[in-house]
Amino acid sequence: MDRRWWALGAMVASMLVLGFDMTILNVAFPTMARQLGATTGEQQWMADAYIVVFASLMLPAGLLGDRFGRRRMLIAGLGIFLAGSVVGALADSVAPVIAARAVMGVGGALVTPLALAVLPSLFTPEERPKAVGIVSAASALGLPLGPIVGGWLLDHFWWGSVFLINVPMAAIGITACVFLLPETRDPASPKVDALSTALTASGLGALIYGIIEAPERGWGDPVMLTMFAAGAVLLTALLVRERRVPRPMLDMSLLGHRGFLVNTLAATLVMFVLTGLLFVLPTYLQGVLGYDAFATGVRMLPMMGGLLIAAKGAPAAVQRFGPRGVIVAGLAVFAFAALLGTRTTADSGYGFTALWLSIAGFGFGFAIVPPMTSALDALPAERAGSGSGLLMTVRQVGAAVGVALLGSLLASAYTDRLPDGTPHAATDSVVAAHQLAAEAGLPQLVEAADSAYVHGMSLVLLVSGVVALAGALLVAVALPAARPRPAPADGDVAAATADVRQ
Repeated sequence: MDRRWWALGAMVASMLVLGFDMTILNVAFPTMARQLGATTGEQQWMADAYIVVFASLMLPAGLLGDRFGRRRMLIAGLGIFLAGSVVGALADSVAPVIAARAVMGVGGALVTPLALAVLPSLFTPEERPKAVGIVSAASALGLPLGPIVGGWLLDHFWWGSVFLINVPMAAIGITACVFLLPETRDPASPKVDALSTALTASGLGALIYGIIEAPERGWGDPVMLTMFAAGAVLLTALLVRERRVPRPMLDMSLLGHRGFLVNTLAATLVMFVLTGLLFVLPTYLQGVLGYDAFATGVRMLPMMGGLLIAAKGAPAAVQRFGPRGVIVAGLAVFAFAALLGTRTTADSGYGFTALWLSIAGFGFGFAIVPPMTSALDALPAERAGSGSGLLMTVRQVGAAVGVALLGSLLASAYTDRLPDGTPHAATDSVVAAHQLAAEAGLPQLVEAADSAYVHGMSLVLLVSGVVALAGALLVAVALPAARPRPAPADGDVAAATADVRQ
């Protein structure tokens, strides 16, 4: 086989492991809550430490590759990701896990934009769409495989195995990069703006910290108010700076294109509710319904399957009905599923859950691809690169805020719903409540905790449904009508589905 395709195989391994990491840890949260005593807030930090760092560094990471060598930075990214995975696998408390996830976010930010950026040096223009599609599909495939692989590992090994599985795959990617990839760079690309990068990371960090910690400390707590104010000031300073520098990393003038702005908002809202839902579901399936980790991963497949099937059919639907109609329909279908899900009770069983999960995945699938392709179609061809970078960054911010805000809503509702006199240890999470009930012989605590968690999940679903309906209304009213475009090749669909910057 041509060595170029062996190199492509290494890129597939790299993107697959990044796809895993979007979902594989979710099924581990209940296990980590039991074995590490992780509260809901700490579980939120495990998820968001990766996403916040990833969102903050993706644009400067791409520029580093352009200036100092894409192969060199790709190897560095895989090495950092591998190191973070080893730290996570060996951790014995919550803080090192959060730190490991942040380190992995640095590595992921380097790998994601550069895994596709190296392909033009390997493949001809005729071969490139196929190569891009294969690499991008690997990232998308990691989403449904993550819970299943993670669940199987948790049933057979300790929780650190969900980190350790990254090590051989990252090592394969590094080896292939060293021996198979040529070095490429673009010295004319903009310099990395260290101040803008610092403003992004610190502003998002302050905002996310406030949202996650507020349920525990109180929304009116002076420290929380200070964090919210600091986040607002830092992010405002970022926007002001990016509008004034000659060659900004985040080209905010792109938001002046109404089609790009509305589609970017729609894509961000989809990521907001998707990541929030993926955060609350595994604990419901394990903590309330009592499934083991592998069974939990399998039972998340109706949503993942519906998402991938609908995403595959979305381009044909866009060709026939136009992006506006497809996006509105997808968001409306998800909103219906979310509102149906609010009828879930602690005694509903999995059958009802599978029903609304399938519908939700189908809605997600039709709402997740068209906003991205339509957003870039709204821009002049020469601005597609910077537009793609801004779109991916804003989407990741939406994902981080989704975990933080919806996770905090769940934590607050769960705690408030527990009856007076509930032991403090049971307020950490429904998993902690089940542990305490088993140790102290308190069956009534199990019933109360399950009811409180389902109440909190129903509120999350209600908010998600309202957000989806608001997004559908926004798109219907504000998105300019566009003529249906030709259906893209399969590779283009996969590229749109993956979290990559071309």
